[in-house]
Amino acid sequence: MTQADAPLTVIVVDDEPLARRRLARLLKKDASVEVVAQCAGGRKAVEEIRQLRPDLVFLDIQMPDLDGFGVVDAIGPAHMPAVVFVTAYDEYALRAFDVHAVDYLLKPYDEERFEIALGRARARTRGHAAGASADEERLRALLREMVARVAGDDALRGRYPERLAVRTNESTRILQMSEVDWFETYGNYVRVHAGKATYLIRGTATKLMEELDPRRFARIHRRYLVNLDRITEIQPWFGGDAVVVLRDGTKLRLSRFYKEAFNARMVSDRGDTERATAE
Repeated sequence: MTQADAPLTVIVVDDEPLARRRLARLLKKDASVEVVAQCAGGRKAVEEIRQLRPDLVFLDIQMPDLDGFGVVDAIGPAHMPAVVFVTAYDEYALRAFDVHAVDYLLKPYDEERFEIALGRARARTRGHAAGASADEERLRALLREMVARVAGDDALRGRYPERLAVRTNESTRILQMSEVDWFETYGNYVRVHAGKATYLIRGTATKLMEELDPRRFARIHRRYLVNLDRITEIQPWFGGDAVVVLRDGTKLRLSRFYKEAFNARMVSDRGDTERATAE
């Protein structure tokens, strides 16, 4: 078998199970790609890269044990396979190109953008990349993508409150929306869960959905609205429902009536939303 005929071997590294499964699923659609390992952390990724010597690594940047750049440093530039960094944070983009990444996927990305990154990685591993000029063009394209995202964020910024006033026994506390884990509605009242503390405010689920930033919060049940950044796992349940697991271990029911819209938000994969919660 020639090098051109050999499958492209890939390792997927991401500490978020849903993101990791989605990447593996997209890769497996290509018959010429073989996913040889999936890793939930940077240290495990270093072990697998050294042992399996893949052609390509899709590598998350922010991971609790060892970040993506730490993985590259541990393997060393001379032995590191081609890398596509995957992250929700665009501030790492220029550093990614400093370590000669093939591409950089900003979450949430669609399947078309994924295919572009895979094509670039394939060209690099097969020795068909156009060298420095290709890297420069990728950098320009990434910067355009970053500028477009910032412009979109600026357009939405200001439309949704960043703070929430809640009453305690002795005073009024001002919560940042980023502090809130989830909301639980009771008719005309809402219980706000923020860490170990809870607060009761007046409001309804419908009114909350109108006021909350849709990039940050999603409705998963007629009673529950969740901060998307707090979700670590989605588990299948009975009757088409699922269970959403938060960072602190809280488990909330994901109703089948909200599941499709929720999955589309979490994985940005319109063609594969149903399977995302089933796996």
